[in-house]
Amino acid sequence: MTEYPDRHDRLPDADAEPPAEEHGMTRRQLMRHAGWFGGAVVLTAAGGEVISHIAGSQATVANAAAASDGALRFVQVSDSHIGFDGPANTDVAGSFTEAIHQVNSLGFRPDFVMHSGDLTHLSTKSQFDQVKQMMTGMRTDRVFTVPGEHDSIGDAGRAYRQTFGRGTLGDGWYSFDTHGVHFVALVNTLSLEKLGHLGNEQIDFVRKDLAGVSSDTPVVVFSHIPLFAMYPRWGWSTDDALKVIALLRRFSSVTCLNGHVHQLFTKTEGNITFHSATTTAYPLPKPGRAPAPTPQVVPARQLKDALGIRTVGFRQGDRELAVKDQRLA
Repeated sequence: MTEYPDRHDRLPDADAEPPAEEHGMTRRQLMRHAGWFGGAVVLTAAGGEVISHIAGSQATVANAAAASDGALRFVQVSDSHIGFDGPANTDVAGSFTEAIHQVNSLGFRPDFVMHSGDLTHLSTKSQFDQVKQMMTGMRTDRVFTVPGEHDSIGDAGRAYRQTFGRGTLGDGWYSFDTHGVHFVALVNTLSLEKLGHLGNEQIDFVRKDLAGVSSDTPVVVFSHIPLFAMYPRWGWSTDDALKVIALLRRFSSVTCLNGHVHQLFTKTEGNITFHSATTTAYPLPKPGRAPAPTPQVVPARQLKDALGIRTVGFRQGDRELAVKDQRLA
């Protein structure tokens, strides 16, 4: 993995030792949250702008031109759930491979790819090894990750950090700067009761990390569980996220990207826009339309219509992000 030369680099390292203090999650808690996942997002940042584009579309060509010199282009993928074996998708490795193919067919080489959690389904060593090997097929220089709750079963994320946590702090959080954009990667999946949770140590990290960042610097925050109250009844929220949101209010442009909920959703609050991504594994019901967020079985010919990647864009002066989606079908 290539390291950025800028300050605040907190980069995952497969050889890092896990922290001594652990915060576990029971299998009962896992089952309560089973089936949460996200999707893929492509973003381009140039001259303080974040520009959207879709593979194979005319917008891809136009935005690639707009983001030529000094531009940053990166991809978000999420919730591959490698190891899942159920009727909702009998080949999650195959659908994730198709998502990787879409990333490789964008018409440009992303500066990095971010996987925003639930890389695996049961957090076994073989599943981590498999997803890591699969992601080496992405045409990019760097791959970053944050963990999902499925990456923390039985060991509070120790196996995840041993595979993907090199250079991270605490339970796996970190930040970095590149191309004039500040990135913060958070972990909110280890202390699950009903909602996601960050904890005081991580919030203190964010406070210190942002203290030296100029208010006109674009900020992008990655997490697995949403940092906004999308649907707390299903755990689709983070109970102490408002403490981090308060720290982000002074910045002119903030984009928060998460997975976990298996569907597209966008919410804007002042200077902060939240985007939940679609999935590469299996669909979930919309909030409140089922007793619980469990994997949904659809006819085989319709599955790829429920999966896919998402492109998100922001141009300086706009109030909202532009979102476009491309299915795996």
